Amino acid sequence: MSPRSASVNEEMRRRSRQRLLEATVELVAERGFDATTLGDIADRAGSARGLISYYFPGKRQLLQSAVHRLMHLTLAEALDRPPRPTGPEAGAELLARAIDAILGLARDRPTLMRAHMAGLLQQEGFIQCVEQQRLAAVLRETMARYGSPDPEADYTLLRALLMGAVVAQLLPGAPMPPGRLRRELFTRYGLPWECGTPPEEPSGGAPLPLAAPQR
Repeated sequence: MSPRSASVNEEMRRRSRQRLLEATVELVAERGFDATTLGDIADRAGSARGLISYYFPGKRQLLQSAVHRLMHLTLAEALDRPPRPTGPEAGAELLARAIDAILGLARDRPTLMRAHMAGLLQQEGFIQCVEQQRLAAVLRETMARYGSPDPEADYTLLRALLMGAVVAQLLPGAPMPPGRLRRELFTRYGLPWECGTPPEEPSGGAPLPLAAPQR
């Protein structure tokens, strides 16, 4: 049997890594971070336990990469769903979709996102992994389409605001209603409430009058 080509080996490594990331998202969402072991993840992914160490320094880094991949894929799906926005209002629609996508992850996967946010405050902090870079590229391009004169700086601020909104939504004992958080973010960026994926019954009161976009 002839040896596998370099491209075949690379594809196998990519798929193996992807299975580990997907298994991490599934298990942490089901059980929480502490109750999920690296052995559990390897078993769910159908991989050898030692393969995790080949790709990731530890469980925290694995979780962060897994959630950043999920966020990137969720954002990309939201931005690309039909009808694709066009014309002068396309930037506002795309930014609204991005905000709704992240708030939606906190709503739909609270255990996973709570573990992710807690991990960011650990000693390892914010990890500049491949998945994070892909997520950053999507958000940066969204800010550029929105009309930002400095997409890099404005993307960083947007990231901080979204992280804060996720924490506020998931804070044990004192969560803020997602509708109120959406309203505050939409007002800051001058986005019409009907953009993106508005909730059927906005919580936190009626939308505020629109402020001038923060560009």
